[in-house]
Amino acid sequence: MLSGLRGEDSFAELCRKEGIAQSLYYSWSKEFLEAGKKRLAGDTARQANTGEVKDLRAEALALKELLAHLSLENRLLKKTRPGLGGDHE
Repeated sequence: MLSGLRGEDSFAELCRKEGIAQSLYYSWSKEFLEAGKKRLAGDTARQANTGEVKDLRAEALALKELLAHLSLENRLLKKTRPGLGGDHE
């Protein structure tokens, strides 16, 4: 199946080697490709409630909170320290 999809051999040659009818090969290849499409669609449409996704969301939230804290701290330091780009320059 994969050899034919890769184009390594012609469908007719593969069917002769394996002793199957070309119609059977085409039927199998169609089923194979449809199953692949369904699997890919399922992966991209899966619900975002798995443990991994929840962990990543929690990590992203923690990083956003840290960024907000550091940004605020940086702003305060600039305002209180001359020469750091604050209001006192």
